[in-house]
Amino acid sequence: MSVKKNIPNAITSLNLVCGVIGIIFTLSQHKPEIAFYFMLAAVAFDFLDGFAARMLGAYSEMGKELDSLADMVSFGVLPSMMMLETYASGGHGLSIIWAAPILIAVFSALRLAKFNVDERQHESFIGLPTPSAALICGSLCALSASEGLGWIGESIWLIPAISLALCYLLVCEMPMFSFKFGKEIEADTVTKMLRYALLSIAAIVAVLVLFFGLPWPAIILGIFLVYILENALFQLLSAKND
Repeated sequence: MSVKKNIPNAITSLNLVCGVIGIIFTLSQHKPEIAFYFMLAAVAFDFLDGFAARMLGAYSEMGKELDSLADMVSFGVLPSMMMLETYASGGHGLSIIWAAPILIAVFSALRLAKFNVDERQHESFIGLPTPSAALICGSLCALSASEGLGWIGESIWLIPAISLALCYLLVCEMPMFSFKFGKEIEADTVTKMLRYALLSIAAIVAVLVLFFGLPWPAIILGIFLVYILENALFQLLSAKND
């Protein structure tokens, strides 16, 4: 196999490495806020491997499987452990509620398996993509570690409730637009409008976070919550028009 064909797989492997390091910082160092940086790096590599594969025409079945395995670690196990560690650091005793963050890993696996066999998801998504769910978890955990925001982990219901909501969104049938681009990918007008709307709102969110002096992970959390709301609102409007 040529070097060009292996470039996307090498980038995917860096995604996996970041996920593993993030898990180490979460479980052994109890530093989910540091693990969040490695999650962000994993997201960057996850975007770049797909972009490289499209630009180089370097698709392969091995690459597809490797991508899912890397995503399972970085965007399934890592956010699950980060949420669990943040919840545990809040002083909550062991109970059935602890299962909620763990379920993120399970439903991420279901989401990835569904994505691999669903022919409807070549240029858009059905259900919340695992990187988006992971970034919501990661930013929330990073915020909890910030001064004055420890109540996020101390709340007995917040992290379990968000975990269960994300589990549902990962496997639901709600269409969601993507930011995929490259050779042979051309977004339709509606998708472009949704993307521009999200980018505009993201800029507003960033300004508000900076204005109120909130920690920067609030920007990422806000953007992906808006992403979910925007897709949900669009589907509701589309259903009414039908």
